[in-house]
Amino acid sequence: MTMAVPGSERFSSRPIDPDTLAATLPASLPVHTVTQEQIDALDPLTYEVVRHRLWSVTDEMGEALKRMSGSPIVTDANDFDFAVSDELGQEVQVGLYNTMLVGAVDLAIYWTLQHRATNPGIAEGDMFLTNDPWVGGGLHQNDAMVYQPVFWEGKLFGWTSAIAHQPDLGGVGLGSFSPAAQDVFSESLPTPPIKVVRDGVLQDDVADVWVRRSRVPMMIGLDLRAKVGANTVGRDRLLAVIEQYGADTVKAVMKRMMSDAESRLRGKLRGLPDGTWRATGYQDQSHTGDRELHRITVAMTKTDDHIAFDFTGTDPQSGVVNCTYAGMRGGVMLALLPILAGDIPWSAGGLMRCFDLVAEEGTINNASFPAAVGRGPIGPAWLTGNLVAECLSQMLDQSPALDAHVQATCCGTWDTAVIAGLDQRGAVPTPFLSIIMDPMAGGYGAQPQADGMDTGGLFCIPLGRVPDVEMTEFLYPVLALWRREEPDSGGPGRRRGGVGASIAITPHGTSFPIGLVLASNGKAVSQNNGLAGGYPGNTGVEWISRGSDVTTMLGAGTLPGDLDDVGGAPELQPCYGETYVAPGEVFTMFWQGGGGYGDPLVREPEDVARDVREGKVSAGQADAGYGVVLDGAGAVDAAATGTRRRDLREARRARSGNQEPRPTIDVADGRRLDDNLVAVGAEVACRHCATLLGSGAVGELDLVRLEGPVSDAGPQVVDGAGEYVDREVHFRQYCCPGCFTAISTAVVPVDHVDDVTRTSRVLADARA
Repeated sequence: MTMAVPGSERFSSRPIDPDTLAATLPASLPVHTVTQEQIDALDPLTYEVVRHRLWSVTDEMGEALKRMSGSPIVTDANDFDFAVSDELGQEVQVGLYNTMLVGAVDLAIYWTLQHRATNPGIAEGDMFLTNDPWVGGGLHQNDAMVYQPVFWEGKLFGWTSAIAHQPDLGGVGLGSFSPAAQDVFSESLPTPPIKVVRDGVLQDDVADVWVRRSRVPMMIGLDLRAKVGANTVGRDRLLAVIEQYGADTVKAVMKRMMSDAESRLRGKLRGLPDGTWRATGYQDQSHTGDRELHRITVAMTKTDDHIAFDFTGTDPQSGVVNCTYAGMRGGVMLALLPILAGDIPWSAGGLMRCFDLVAEEGTINNASFPAAVGRGPIGPAWLTGNLVAECLSQMLDQSPALDAHVQATCCGTWDTAVIAGLDQRGAVPTPFLSIIMDPMAGGYGAQPQADGMDTGGLFCIPLGRVPDVEMTEFLYPVLALWRREEPDSGGPGRRRGGVGASIAITPHGTSFPIGLVLASNGKAVSQNNGLAGGYPGNTGVEWISRGSDVTTMLGAGTLPGDLDDVGGAPELQPCYGETYVAPGEVFTMFWQGGGGYGDPLVREPEDVARDVREGKVSAGQADAGYGVVLDGAGAVDAAATGTRRRDLREARRARSGNQEPRPTIDVADGRRLDDNLVAVGAEVACRHCATLLGSGAVGELDLVRLEGPVSDAGPQVVDGAGEYVDREVHFRQYCCPGCFTAISTAVVPVDHVDDVTRTSRVLADARA
């Protein structure tokens, strides 16, 4: 007999229908429900009190996990999340931690109800464990979830869940990252839902099997118990609320929370323009030795109070840069929660009713078993979120009242570096393994009315934190030479993207080389794009300085401050690879800042001068990128700046060839489309110079297209595409043919087909 692979049942592209799911449950599993009349009868005061009590349940679960976990991933970086769900798994209240996980938690509960209700059964006192990304719960195998049914008077009332990234769950590669993997069998074993707690007792056989797979079993065992403990706290607190207010009242509040979130989001959508927005991004390399670019593309169509995200045309699954349906859904939630629902309570079960997903199976963000998915959340899911955020921001940019929710792409992606080796500082040498969590300090994207936050964190983890450097040195045999913000790493624009940072470490307290696994994107092609002509933030880059004399320098009391000081031969690291850092050598990691908003040539000169004083922008970039000339004291030379900016615009004009004068129209009553464009009836014009750019559909505008080397984007973009991929990459910019203000800017492959529809037609194609 051939058994189906767990999770091979494809989830529908539409939300799970709770009525259909409820009808399939066996009679042996009665569920607690309420009527619409009971929901409507709630008084406002009771609703608000109980709603906030449910919110506090997830907060207490988070605090319990952090107190019990020994993993810096949980205790320092806050890479975890929680949820309280209704009887069918719909998420009523989620935590403010890793929001990508919100898109997967309910899927695991749905699957459990469909496939575990009879055998082995779902009973009071049970908890389930899973790390199977095809089932749900997490986005790759390192996301391990423990979840439990909560019963009241013999009926299934709801669920609590705790999920966190685990530092290592086995597989070929350190930290369960295998950069060369071609399928899941080279990675950590995906475990479908298995009962880890029965009748309130942790099952030792299951726990032993779980920790046996890991290179750091003590930490995995402690995290498992921490999740069990957090769920116990969640159940106890939820039952206390039920005892105080009554089961029917609490359930009615849970249902109304989701309905209210859905209603508020639909109301916001109805006030926004209908249309279709498109975005395309790339992952450079899919595995060790790969030299290709891999595309994800999305068309977002908003109609009345509903959105459809269509990923048709995305490249086939490849290497390790794949995620399952759960990862794609998590990527959508990464963008939707802060951008569209930042002012709406995060009852995800209601919010997810407002959109559909369309994706071809077997693609890199809807991968079929047995694809390798180790890079799932921090590769394809993250890029999916970036592209969805770009579409949402373009839609919201047309509504001035909502410009606080518009944001260029934040920090591109997560740069993964796993270190492991032998710690010889104690009496007995001990093995260690850790993920470098410092890229938590990513730069946020710029907004129409504000610069991006410098090293502000990660878009997907609102409560994320960067680890304490001294704690890292205490826990592991490494010495940090520096960790600092990097100038020019934020994307230039009228509003500057937040800067990213770098760290340099060297082995310290071990005589053995430290193993290093690298997995990241955004090195050949930017993943932190700007908006409305804003430039992308920096590309990521890692170096290992071989043959460095850092040990001698430290012995002499000298602390190196940059790669030149470190000495030796700097060895550029690939997107995906496995290597080592020997004692005396230095590993340097530069992670990404946020994209800019608007043309940098219209940024206030005083803002640029302040950026230079604060080390956010170099003096050279102030002149070359922003056209701002500073005197010897660092003050703005207004006359020279005016001349410099005119020269830079004329340089754009000269590269475009001879341009015929264009007609202008009255834009005084025009409707905003973004920082540069206004609509006057059926016509679109530049809001800066009133040049007519097109009529009819917004997608057919006459713009000047400029192309050149990626160095034209500025020093924040490393011109190293040939080091990573074989396809040629360039800097592409569309400008107004009247005033030559930048309308759209990107670093893309030369054969990239523009899918931002408003730049689909051009007057000139001038190459540098």
